[in-house]
Amino acid sequence: MSKEYSNIDIVIIGTGPAGIFTALELLRNGSKQKILMVDKGREIENRSCPKSKVGHCINCRPCCNITTGFSGAGAFSDGKLSLSYEVGGDLPMLLGETLVQETIDYADKIYLEFGADKHVEGVGNTEQVKDIRRRAIQAGLKLVDCPIRHLGTEKAQEIYYAIEQHLLASGVELLFGWECDDLILEGDTCKGVHLTKISESVDVYANQIIIATGRRGADWLERKCAEHNIAHEQGTVDIGVRVEVRNEIMEKVNNVLYESKLIGYPLPFKNKVRTFCQNPGGFVSQENYDNDLAVVNGHSYKDLKSDNTNLAILCSHNFTEPFNQPIAYAQKIGELTNMLGAGHILVQRFGDILDGKRTWQKELMQSNLKPTLPDAVAGDITAAMPYRAMINIINFIQAVDHVVPGFASIETLLYSPELKFYSNRIKMNTDLNTNINGLHCLGDSSGWTRGLMMASVMGVLMGRKLNRK
Repeated sequence: MSKEYSNIDIVIIGTGPAGIFTALELLRNGSKQKILMVDKGREIENRSCPKSKVGHCINCRPCCNITTGFSGAGAFSDGKLSLSYEVGGDLPMLLGETLVQETIDYADKIYLEFGADKHVEGVGNTEQVKDIRRRAIQAGLKLVDCPIRHLGTEKAQEIYYAIEQHLLASGVELLFGWECDDLILEGDTCKGVHLTKISESVDVYANQIIIATGRRGADWLERKCAEHNIAHEQGTVDIGVRVEVRNEIMEKVNNVLYESKLIGYPLPFKNKVRTFCQNPGGFVSQENYDNDLAVVNGHSYKDLKSDNTNLAILCSHNFTEPFNQPIAYAQKIGELTNMLGAGHILVQRFGDILDGKRTWQKELMQSNLKPTLPDAVAGDITAAMPYRAMINIINFIQAVDHVVPGFASIETLLYSPELKFYSNRIKMNTDLNTNINGLHCLGDSSGWTRGLMMASVMGVLMGRKLNRK
């Protein structure tokens, strides 16, 4: 490590939205503190997925280009900014609804400054929204109609590139290809971080250490909490599927709301089940985590469109004592599903699930609905999905069918595994301080946020509090 990384005031581990907006807010408030941002991935301009050329995932080394690097998983997501405090995690519980909503509006203006589309989806159409809500109520579901600013996958990369260049021009140090493998603590104070890169290693000391590693770093942060007695409480994991239907089925909801955020508590278990990350005209995608764990996701471009709409259906699992490994639990489900698909994503028709049979490739080819993830393997996701989660998903899909007729059709596709890893929720006060002096945890890795906008909001608030210090 060169000497230019000495005398650091603030180290930010992770260059996703939470870390980015911490640095941006410090700069916007005239801070002269020296900031170092570290990421195990690459600069956004050097991030690319070979799958677009070779047609299948090649398990990039040393890490997946879709989930790591500048802007985190946001660079290859569909780039939706949820503009309501009701969506995106539990940060309003910690800081209050009013402050969070005001900060959402503030962060949204920053995205606009860097080139976000001015059009907002899901506003107006009052009578049509009422009709959709009425259907949801009749089905025992709650509709959260949240305004959405859709960046689009390709446009999101342009916006985050502009932000990256702004940070560099403003003197923020960006260090890529280095991984934080430990924190440096003296008593109850965090003094720095230990970084590694292949055979190299270095200790970097700073006054303030910020962990903003996103869902990708949830497992790592869970281990650090145990090792260093960072106060936390049991977290939630979401286990589910990615559903794909023809655009014609979702046409009304797509046009009126763009994203239908539906929440239910289906019998008999009454677990929370919700829709997430709806992509009109989008594409189902694969991303890889450590140990070659392949999980399904989805995105949508601003210009390039498919004939299908995909969205996640997620079942939230909250565990009680003595169990304390929720992330490992979800990973095991993913590993078993990957095993059945020989390392690939599994896909199955909903009608075949109800009939108790696997799906065959020839059946997919005969359907009106053509998979947008071409290397997904037709099979039986129920052989790996836990009974409780599978029953919740089936009953929820049938409830959604009352809101969106045709959603529970025979040829509706379910891809697995769709897993969302959230860290055990870090205990913090309203100044975003942990029980370890000088250590702060932000974004999805903190367990408090879910998604681009709320992580950005947490970064803005962190930047303001650090500036006051």
